[in-house]
Amino acid sequence: MKRVAIPELLDTDAGTPSEVAASLSDLRWFNRWFGGTGTTQVMVADVARQTRASSLSLLEVAAGAGYVPAVVRDHMARHGTKVDVVLLDRALSHLRGGSSNGVRAVAGDAVALPFADGSFDVVSSCLFTHHLASEELVRFVDEGLRVCRKAVLINDLVRHPIHLGLVYAGTPLYRSRLTRHDAPASVRQAYTVAEMRETLARTQAAAVEVRKHFLFRMGVVVWKQ
Repeated sequence: MKRVAIPELLDTDAGTPSEVAASLSDLRWFNRWFGGTGTTQVMVADVARQTRASSLSLLEVAAGAGYVPAVVRDHMARHGTKVDVVLLDRALSHLRGGSSNGVRAVAGDAVALPFADGSFDVVSSCLFTHHLASEELVRFVDEGLRVCRKAVLINDLVRHPIHLGLVYAGTPLYRSRLTRHDAPASVRQAYTVAEMRETLARTQAAAVEVRKHFLFRMGVVVWKQ
């Protein structure tokens, strides 16, 4: 199945406030039940283990209200690792839920991160990189490597015909018309594991680890030198 770039409605808030809120709620549901939070948890725990860190600072890019990093933070705390989270999203309207929970939230550009070199241990994203063309993906990862001290984490979909079929089958469950458009669009423009490896080979990474996770998710750890 060929990769096809399709503009997603949530990217431009092309809906009413209630439709946008319902679509963000759908995303939380996807991440809770279909591999999203679990994939990021595994990667954060792996970074903590390999670097022997008892605490990590984490920048979540394209974070929305920050549901995934909040779940991961609480999970890691129960296992003895403190994770301090900062959220970044291009839209202030997406960040309101996270900032209202006492988490620092910043509006900014993912490919021109508004932070100094080495500001965080980890830069993470969930369901974001499929929006990027390969050249933009390289720029995003290199920006993440500039801003992080340890690794950039990518949690995203794997493009596959069966995955697309499952997304269409779930259409009656989606709360928002934005999701009914955006969910199949996301799968169509997601990367395969091979494409992700090939693209990340052009970054400044010291090493790249790509693993498949539950229900057509991939988890990518891009290590800094």
